[in-house]
Amino acid sequence: MAMLCFLLDLRSLSSPLLRDLKQSLLQLANYYSISVPKINDNYNRIRSKALRDRVGLCYVFRNRISCSDELKVAYNPSMIFNLRDFHHAVNNIPNDAFSPEFDKSGALCCKDLKLSDVLNDEVIYSWGGNDRDISKKVILLSSCVIESLDSVTKNALMEAADKFVSVEFVLLEQNSSHLGDSTENINNFIKQISCLENCSFRMLVPDSHALLGLVKRWFQELKEDTEESLQARFLFKVDLMNNLNQISCNLCASFNPIIDGFVPCQTCRCHGIPLDQSNGGKTGRSCCPVTSDELGYLDLIENSVKIGEQTILHMPSFQCTQKLQLVSSPVDFNVIQRTNLRSLSEGLIMGATYVVTPTCNDSHDNDKSELNAQLFQLVCSVLNSLDQGLICSSYCNVGTAIETSFKCYYILLPSDKGVMLLRRLAGSEEVLPTPDVSQFLSSVLAKEIENTVQASLLKVEFFHYNISSLIANVSFHSGI
Repeated sequence: MAMLCFLLDLRSLSSPLLRDLKQSLLQLANYYSISVPKINDNYNRIRSKALRDRVGLCYVFRNRISCSDELKVAYNPSMIFNLRDFHHAVNNIPNDAFSPEFDKSGALCCKDLKLSDVLNDEVIYSWGGNDRDISKKVILLSSCVIESLDSVTKNALMEAADKFVSVEFVLLEQNSSHLGDSTENINNFIKQISCLENCSFRMLVPDSHALLGLVKRWFQELKEDTEESLQARFLFKVDLMNNLNQISCNLCASFNPIIDGFVPCQTCRCHGIPLDQSNGGKTGRSCCPVTSDELGYLDLIENSVKIGEQTILHMPSFQCTQKLQLVSSPVDFNVIQRTNLRSLSEGLIMGATYVVTPTCNDSHDNDKSELNAQLFQLVCSVLNSLDQGLICSSYCNVGTAIETSFKCYYILLPSDKGVMLLRRLAGSEEVLPTPDVSQFLSSVLAKEIENTVQASLLKVEFFHYNISSLIANVSFHSGI
């Protein structure tokens, strides 16, 4: 769980770069706002809970009247994240504050980053209240390197370390010609912060790929507590080794789910108005919100859905959202079959991909945890060498973390990088017949036409779409 405070040095950020940074911050806010975790409320309904506000925004600018550097808090986090207010704060960051200073070598430089004005009780230390489970981090975005840390800034950084607040310095190189000129300043700065465990340094060329990589990295830090990794056990019918027939794992989503705004509710049959706790609901007697008349069971519509603040939909009776139960952890997956991956039909795979890693217990039983990790790696290695996957069944829909009354089927896929992937498989009831295309197939094909088509296809860029390649591609473009 993390609270991020973004500190922008407007003096060193050109207008095009600031524009791209502002778009990145807005994108981060959008990602965060649609990742609201779901909970089970007192009425046994699955609904979204309020998203905690853990994003702050400040910037440093030069006052043209007093010719002094000042700090402005653009967005102060409150209890619940307000996407509209954050967008308003980002859009109102001044675009004309670029006032660069250069050292003798021609590289951008600055003398004060105003960190002491952020690392104090009035700003970062007061955000988040007294919740010790929230780690706090200041991310300073600038295109220049401070020549030397003064005593005030050093003391502020050391005090931040004592309060478990980390500081990340992100240097955005606007012009590659300045890279060689600023190398000495960069090395000196890294030496100054190397003795501080709470400080880190990152340098990159801010192209679209690099900024997208930053946004996803920041989002992951914000999202750590919105959805905890799902604990799972894969149960085998035979012992794998030493009388062990199961491996414990974590399921981590590899995508960002978009949460809709449909909220299950009860409504009165006479007016179609939703009931809340004040007029009954599931506890005690239910009353009509309009007439205050007592309502019986037949006077209630159980399967209503509230969309926004004004719209109510009455769903069919078989779509009863009141009986949904959140799955309890760990989730059991029964391994029932093996299958060759080469002959696997991609059309049977549905839903999102979940990264499966071995569970690392925090308990003192380190031997058991190590044995589980070794067993996981062996299963992954053997399956990868055989080019096979494991078919599993479970009474859990992993995509919604809800118990089902029917079996869901999954496939556990190995990799050569030590992790495995879990995908949902369509059951026989879900598979529809494919269209008949035999009438369009011809057994006679001209060889020259086939050669022409093959030559054209070989000109299309080739890329391996696996986790390692995608991460390496993002890391390369992000300068990570």
